Amino acid sequence: MFHPRVTITDPPEDVTVDWEVAVPMRDGISLRANVFRPQDDERHPVILSAHPYGKDGLPVHHETRHGYRVPWQYHLMRSAPLTHSAWTGWEAPDPAHWVPRGYVIVNADLRGWGTSEGEPSMLSEQEGLDIHDLVEWAAEQPWSTGRVGMSGVSYLAVSQWAGAAARPPHLAAICPWEGWTDFYRDFARPGGTLNTGFFAVYGKVNERRSHGAVALYDEARQRTLVDDWYRARDRDLEAIDVPALVCGSFSDHDLHTRGSFEGFRRIASADKWLYTHRGPKWGVYYSAEGLEAQARFFDHFLGGEDTGITAQPPVRLEIREDRTTITEVRHLTSWPPAETDWQTLRCRAGHDAQHGALEQAASGTPEAPPDETVTFPGRHGRASFTHRFATDTNVVGPMVATLSLSLEGDDDLSVFVGVRKFRDGKEVTFEGSYGFQGDMVTHGMLLVSHRAQDPERSLPHRPYHSHTERQPVAPGETVHLQVELFPSATLFRAGDELRLDVQARWFFDHEPVHGQFPASHAAVDRATCTLHLGAGGGCSLLLPILDGATTSRW
Repeated sequence: MFHPRVTITDPPEDVTVDWEVAVPMRDGISLRANVFRPQDDERHPVILSAHPYGKDGLPVHHETRHGYRVPWQYHLMRSAPLTHSAWTGWEAPDPAHWVPRGYVIVNADLRGWGTSEGEPSMLSEQEGLDIHDLVEWAAEQPWSTGRVGMSGVSYLAVSQWAGAAARPPHLAAICPWEGWTDFYRDFARPGGTLNTGFFAVYGKVNERRSHGAVALYDEARQRTLVDDWYRARDRDLEAIDVPALVCGSFSDHDLHTRGSFEGFRRIASADKWLYTHRGPKWGVYYSAEGLEAQARFFDHFLGGEDTGITAQPPVRLEIREDRTTITEVRHLTSWPPAETDWQTLRCRAGHDAQHGALEQAASGTPEAPPDETVTFPGRHGRASFTHRFATDTNVVGPMVATLSLSLEGDDDLSVFVGVRKFRDGKEVTFEGSYGFQGDMVTHGMLLVSHRAQDPERSLPHRPYHSHTERQPVAPGETVHLQVELFPSATLFRAGDELRLDVQARWFFDHEPVHGQFPASHAAVDRATCTLHLGAGGGCSLLLPILDGATTSRW
């Protein structure tokens, strides 16, 4: 589809490889792993990855001018320029980088996938038990120091949550690089809306690969509310206490952003760091700067070196002005930043039926008249509200859109809320999920009938919706809801505009050339929506403002 900007290099010559090593599990079946290690008789720390993608699905060399065949996933989704060796499994650590640094790399097929024995599954409790056994096996090998870490992207991060929650004694560190933590809220049905895009593609591919044994998408289509089936696919994050370097990106809002930040927040690790960015997922993981951060972490907790990381503030914050311009990198002590000035912008009606303003709320500001409303048809309409910044402003952190609305024509509506940036009348775009280069600042979504929150798990800057019951909207009823907007970090200069869009359908076309393929979400859009902006209701945006620049590099 696209010509990937990916360079595959030859395997290193000074590496010993043990292919198809059998690893016994506690129930007698064997998983298979490929082991890449230095050519010596010394013991070395281990970096493990485990996944369902096939450890042997490595780039294939062709005796042509094109060299290695690039993995098909890079053709499906755009990627920034990146380089890794031909021994690099999909989204896994590159042996050509890590083995010369003195590490052993173990790339394993999970149960039932690749050449491993057993029945395949995904997101199962068994995965955590198997990774526990993989870690303990690796710790006992003659080439191992007994200190085992884990690393990898996407599902290779999800499997780390599972393995670390099982608490294998020899697991010394994890590096989950962008991976969801809540199957329902992060992936299958964010805001209660079915993910009909990437999830549909991903689900069907894995159903075919497992010969029908794994049918996550078909199950999720039938299960509209959180139940035991969904809960069984989430791991106990609070049980994780090993040192962790978590990557949370501002560019993967449609897949991993929410789960990565929640993972960092919820794990019990005393030593944990958050590496944020808004670049391409794989490009940053294999980049020189990304690898340097990973090495500083692993060299300390696996290699036993004092790299200075324990004196380093836990959050690396990257702020961007547009898709390619990094304006600042800071070290912070917490996420969201403790220095955040939380400001509320209130929606006001404007010069026409569907365009209004966002005004900063201030003490003593009178409420708008009770009858101030904005109405739009769900199928084709949208309400927009614009705020112009008077000074340079860093908007950093999650946002919350609070809406008061009524419906006509149906008892439910899917509400998609997006925040966009404009300069001189032209939209400024950012890196997004699946290599999409026309993304907005951030977004969130919620079915109106799923507006009920769990007060014990909600935070002021992040509502937590229970998704355990449906609350239809009665004719003439005005309801109130809060929509979680995923974390971002954006510089708005004086004169730039922030636009809040409220609509009932996904923001971008589902096509590969101009749209955000394969992103798509089911739309419940038969109703006409009226937003109530005045007294007794009100619509607003909670905006996180961060000032006080202290530029530094991680």
